[in-house]
Amino acid sequence: MDNFIGKRWIMKIIALLLALMLYMSVNIEITSTQQQRETSPSPFPSASTDTETVTDVPVSAYYDRDTQVVTGLPQSVTITLEGPTSTLKPTVLQKDFEVYLDLTNLELGTHQVPLQWRNLSERLDVTIEPAVASITIEEKVTEDFPVEVDFINRGLIEEGYEPEKPIVKPNSVKVTGSKELIDRIALVKARVDLEGVNESLEEQSGVTVYDSEGNTLNVEVEPAVVDVSVPITSPNKKVPLRINRQGSLQENLSILQVEAEPKEVTVYGPKGVLDELEYIGGIDLDLSDITESTTIEVNVPVPDGARRVEPEKVNIRVEVEQEEEKTFTNLPIQYIGLSDSLELEMIDPEDGVMDLTVLGAPSVLEGVTSSDMEIYINVTDLAAGEHEVPLEINGPQDVSWNLPERTMKFRLSEIIE
Repeated sequence: MDNFIGKRWIMKIIALLLALMLYMSVNIEITSTQQQRETSPSPFPSASTDTETVTDVPVSAYYDRDTQVVTGLPQSVTITLEGPTSTLKPTVLQKDFEVYLDLTNLELGTHQVPLQWRNLSERLDVTIEPAVASITIEEKVTEDFPVEVDFINRGLIEEGYEPEKPIVKPNSVKVTGSKELIDRIALVKARVDLEGVNESLEEQSGVTVYDSEGNTLNVEVEPAVVDVSVPITSPNKKVPLRINRQGSLQENLSILQVEAEPKEVTVYGPKGVLDELEYIGGIDLDLSDITESTTIEVNVPVPDGARRVEPEKVNIRVEVEQEEEKTFTNLPIQYIGLSDSLELEMIDPEDGVMDLTVLGAPSVLEGVTSSDMEIYINVTDLAAGEHEVPLEINGPQDVSWNLPERTMKFRLSEIIE
């Protein structure tokens, strides 16, 4: 046995056989493992790729906004992303990336500028549509322009009403844009709608800038909204004032003149109301408080249905003098309202005449004559028979009077044909 083992060639053969057996064993195991992997699902899925398209992605632009105006900037773009799903999905959901144009080193003029992006993983392929923007860089200019008011639907304002000159605050605005646009400005306007308007307006209105052809210009306006006040003139009519005298002057005083300043006021309101208005009443003057010539300020009442009066207050000038008297003798007593079927016979006074004493300021009495004074009775609706009725006096406003009798007796008789 020792001799057998001791032979070197026999040992080499044995070693070769062992090596072949080991190789075949390992190869069979690898092949079996690969077959098992192919037939059995793996708990760790292999890496996959995907594509997503994001629309309406806003575009940022970087340039000197204090001195430059840029036109042609795209508001948004469409971006397509392709790459590993594990990277793509969070990117699309979070949208924390930016698409931008870098114009900081460009001169005035028109340029073709590629759109750039940032905050996107290098593992993603990025496609932007459009990829290039055609932009124009111009000098930025700011100038002041007055604001005019443009009335729209002026023909639809309520009948009889008219707009007066509007008031705009502020009356000028700062307009900023490219020098080419600023040079084209012809009008800067605020608009006010007058449809159905029947009173003064106070409202805010946006400011619009126009060129000479009526086209609106895309410029910045500061402020963009102004306050507009439009006085509206309504139908109006001048009418006199009627002053109601109440109470009596102190003894021995007489009114020389009572006059409103101004004598007429202007009433504003619907045309139908004004057509029926002849005067304004409701102004009371208490004579018992007056001891000398004076001026009193009073409010002017607004008539029913009217909107306002101008002025709202007037002065009433009252002039008084020491009272004197003047007597007119044998003034005839007249009568009114006598039926055609009746005749009137005076009983007391039988002669149908009476003396009348008129009291007033000397300058007033000087102009009063007997023809200015009327003594009469009212027999309207009285039947045949004897009657006694009050005597009535008609004369100038600024005088008073005394009668020896306050009543008159008379007889009404049927006329026999």
